[in-house]
Amino acid sequence: MNAERGRPRSFDIDTALDQATQVFWRHGFQAASLAELTEATGLSKPSLYAAFGDKEALYLRCLERYVARQVELQTQLLENEPDPRRAVQGLLQTAVRMQADPKLPGGCFVVNGTADCGSPGTPAAVEEALRKASGDTAQRLLKRLQLAERQGQLPSGTDAKRLADLFNAVLAGMAVMVKAGQPCRRLDDVVDAAMMVWPQTPPASAGVRAGKRVKAR
Repeated sequence: MNAERGRPRSFDIDTALDQATQVFWRHGFQAASLAELTEATGLSKPSLYAAFGDKEALYLRCLERYVARQVELQTQLLENEPDPRRAVQGLLQTAVRMQADPKLPGGCFVVNGTADCGSPGTPAAVEEALRKASGDTAQRLLKRLQLAERQGQLPSGTDAKRLADLFNAVLAGMAVMVKAGQPCRRLDDVVDAAMMVWPQTPPASAGVRAGKRVKAR
């Protein structure tokens, strides 16, 4: 009961998580201070711990919340668009708008957080969760590209995994560019350049038409 005394009557767990997510998104795990977290959530330190556990547990909750929303968004963008090229381009363009949105902390929560990976003060569970989140995006891209190949929308023999890794790297690189203060137009140029590597599928009817012309002669 003592742990509840510092908790405001208006305390809402979802709102508090959203506010804490903003802090971790902006600073990563290590640089996000308890002072900033308590100020953002409006909770005292004892109340914060009572509600979420320690800083590591809170970070993992926030990361899980961020990833869930991104999974939903990425899945919709990749699956709802039947043309695979437009699907991937739409994913990249949407990422630009989100990462550069002045109302948001900037960049990508996962990419910002991975800067702490390998540092002594970063818990193993945090590193593992960040690496998994990054890998899951690449897997969603890979799944969409493999589907496109099976449907004949990519040339046979396309290395879907390497292509998925490339687009995942573009997503991460753009997040870093945003944090460095690069304007949206630069990121849009990056998206345009990245899409230039999209494999071109020869028209299926070209050879047939040519064959008919030869036969007619």
